[in-house]
Amino acid sequence: MLIGYMQKAMSKAVYDKLEDGTYSGEIPDCPGTIAFGRTLQECQRELQSVLEGWLLVKIRHGDDLPVIEGIDLNKMMPKAERVAGRGSMGALQAQGFHPKARCIGIRSP
Repeated sequence: MLIGYMQKAMSKAVYDKLEDGTYSGEIPDCPGTIAFGRTLQECQRELQSVLEGWLLVKIRHGDDLPVIEGIDLNKMMPKAERVAGRGSMGALQAQGFHPKARCIGIRSP
């Protein structure tokens, strides 16, 4: 599902050739995703990487993701309870999860 979401998001990318001959690309449905490259292919690879990072940040912070071509990842992602202004990460820490754990579900000692 995540790979399909990313593929559909990338298919909506808009690219421009800049005055200096380089390229810029963005995904309008995913605000803030923008990349640059010397070639169109380099720009596409960079935009894919930007999209991956954007998704990780949005998921980690419990932000809603845009529905892209009928794929709604929000339905599949559990929302962490917010603890008195501490946000999603604070809620997880309150439940005993360590923020630097490398795997989801590892509890701090």
